[in-house]
Amino acid sequence: MQDKRVSFKGLWLPAALLAPQLAITAVFFLWPASQAIYQSVLRQDAFGLSVKFVGLENFADLIVDPSYLNSVKVTLVFSAATTVLAMGLALLFAVAADRVLRGATVYKTLVIWPYAVAPVLAGVLWWLMFNPTIGVLAYALSYLGMDWNHLLSGSHAMTLIVVAAAWKQISYNFVFFIAGLQSIPRSMLEAGAIDGAGPVKRFFTITLPLLSPTTFFLIVVNLVYAFFDTFGIVHATTTGGPGQATNILVYKVYSDGFIGLNLGSSAAQSVILMVFVMVLTVIQFRYIERRVHY
Repeated sequence: MQDKRVSFKGLWLPAALLAPQLAITAVFFLWPASQAIYQSVLRQDAFGLSVKFVGLENFADLIVDPSYLNSVKVTLVFSAATTVLAMGLALLFAVAADRVLRGATVYKTLVIWPYAVAPVLAGVLWWLMFNPTIGVLAYALSYLGMDWNHLLSGSHAMTLIVVAAAWKQISYNFVFFIAGLQSIPRSMLEAGAIDGAGPVKRFFTITLPLLSPTTFFLIVVNLVYAFFDTFGIVHATTTGGPGQATNILVYKVYSDGFIGLNLGSSAAQSVILMVFVMVLTVIQFRYIERRVHY
């Protein structure tokens, strides 16, 4: 079978087709990234009247800054908890949807709907439900003997943002898991059943290994989501508190730059985050994307 490729007689048509995307990339990524790298080696006052070149001093200060190291720890805990919860529930729902015979379309639609909700709205919804005064979930927890108050307890606040972030991401994971499950040949599952393997054993010995490429792909995507796309959730629920218990890295970039007006440190933090996402992207396309088949 020959590989059919599209060829152009001149350069103007492919250039015209690529120009809008290249322009968007330059305006919304390359230019802000270059500005962040430039500001990360500078130190300036809050009013921008005094600017001094300091080289890598901003990065060196971050390494020994207790508040930044605390944010790194908080981010790692938050990202791991969000990824495990979002992927675990999505896999559970996908397995259930794969077995549903009646009303499968309605079930899948209801599970996918939360992905259309903006992160800040997801944060507001869960903040209202966990509100110590008017929240229905806070009332239920108090009825069970738990004095819930995410405004005072760091563990409660962390639980709140993990639940909100995971709920927002379950739909995305569900789509990929259900696609992976439907691509598994039924003959393999039937052969396992004939050999005497029960549903649980068939899941762990047949289904889960065949889903491993999808799982590895979603791990990378969920980590990137937890690191970068959860700013709205944190801002709408806890604003990094109480006592910096939920001050994840992406929110610390905002608080240091726009509230503390420490532009040099904020830019250095954004550069570190940019390098991190680049490393994850390289890992995804070099080692994982090649093994994902649907």
